[in-house]
Amino acid sequence: MPPLRLRLLIASLLTVAILGALDHTIVSTSLATVAGELGALGHMGWIVVGYTLASTILLPILGKVGDAVGPRSVFLVSLVLFLIASLACGFAQDMTQLVAARVVQGMSSAGLHLMPQTIVARVTTPRQRPRYLAVIGAAFPIAILVGPVIGGLITDYWSWSWIFWINIPFGAAALILALVAVPKLPGFGRRPFDVAGSLTFATAMVALVLAVTWIGDPATARSSVIPFIVAAVAFAGFFVIQLRVAEPLIPLRLFANRTIAAGTALSAIIGVGLFSITAYLPTYFQMAYRTSATVSGLVPIATVFGMLVSNLATGWLVSRTGHYRVYCIVGPALGAAGLFTMSLLPVGLPLWVPMAVMAVVGIGTGAFMSLVIAVVQSAAPRRDTGSMTAAVNLVRQVGATVATAIIGGVVGVGVAALLPSSLDPAALTPQLVHAASTAVQSEVAAIYRDVFAPVFAALGVAYTVGLIAAILLPPGRLSDESEQTPAPSAEPLTA
Repeated sequence: MPPLRLRLLIASLLTVAILGALDHTIVSTSLATVAGELGALGHMGWIVVGYTLASTILLPILGKVGDAVGPRSVFLVSLVLFLIASLACGFAQDMTQLVAARVVQGMSSAGLHLMPQTIVARVTTPRQRPRYLAVIGAAFPIAILVGPVIGGLITDYWSWSWIFWINIPFGAAALILALVAVPKLPGFGRRPFDVAGSLTFATAMVALVLAVTWIGDPATARSSVIPFIVAAVAFAGFFVIQLRVAEPLIPLRLFANRTIAAGTALSAIIGVGLFSITAYLPTYFQMAYRTSATVSGLVPIATVFGMLVSNLATGWLVSRTGHYRVYCIVGPALGAAGLFTMSLLPVGLPLWVPMAVMAVVGIGTGAFMSLVIAVVQSAAPRRDTGSMTAAVNLVRQVGATVATAIIGGVVGVGVAALLPSSLDPAALTPQLVHAASTAVQSEVAAIYRDVFAPVFAALGVAYTVGLIAAILLPPGRLSDESEQTPAPSAEPLTA
């Protein structure tokens, strides 16, 4: 594409990516207010679960559809549906209506997240790809940094409906820009759709989300066994179907390529190793370091800021040189070192110490966060670009969902087991601890440190697994050629 047209396209894709990412983080600040006004606090979690589940299920389906009919059509339809669903969310009169609208919003957000990456792969050379994917990938850390603040301001000074309606003017502008900027990219022809694979995958994901949601609640923990079994059987059936059908939802045959297999594993590590712990960092520092809610937010901010800077820097460097493997190795190594250090830090240190350590984890993660998508895309056949892009994002999202639930369960059970009988785990809040005596504060701080230390260490192990996967990446350079051609498995990305 001409440079000016390409810049306009990237601006359009970045606008939509930020819109989709912000929708998730803005809503998180307002959950309690929304659920309270609708009289359904007990079902508050489904505002997020319905959105996330729908998005996860649609990722591989939309990836396959995008390959067949072209990513532009899927992208524009997803954007229009997203705006309609945002309007419906704001007008919801009860929790059922809101969750239903959020499900549609989640389905469309899968297209907003996936199609920009697929479009970039179709209009750029492998060498150009890391830089532009890094720019689009910046939407997620930006949304984490500013989304909660925007959501809080809208809820406090306007109405919770506007956390959804704010999407309309920005989305309409993004739609006009997209209609002009996104080129018509032909698909690779209509192919038999994997209906059986889609149904088994949807069943598996619904069962898995129910299982990890129930297991964290003592009242439903035993019942979680049934959905876990259903999920295991459905996933087994899904993989059998993918190996046998002519046009699988996720082409498992491509994982015989070491580059694709290692890159996908690295993507999963990001979800398991960092995205899962970010939500618990503020609570940890409020309890263990006795900080206020505002101050505790500085640690995840430092983490995400490190991720943002590193993501953009490595994307630019790889596009300049074509060498990618070193960043995929150094990134997990930094992440593992930072998380192992967090597991050893005593409480009571100045807050800048854990902030610096978690910033290192963010820098390490950002080094390969968007890069692995470009690497996998460049190793995959062009007709499967959308499917493999969806697979890389899918393992990251599923890893984050499962690991987040596991960490929540470990922290809840661990803290409850160690707390003295004078403190009720169900009513334990940072405000209550901060108002208690110094001895109680010290005891609670030590308990949280003892519970979180093995969690940080386990996540460090996950990054170590990612380091091994990165070492197994074949050496090579990203090509300057505009068309991908089959390459030897030893150096699948060499021009």
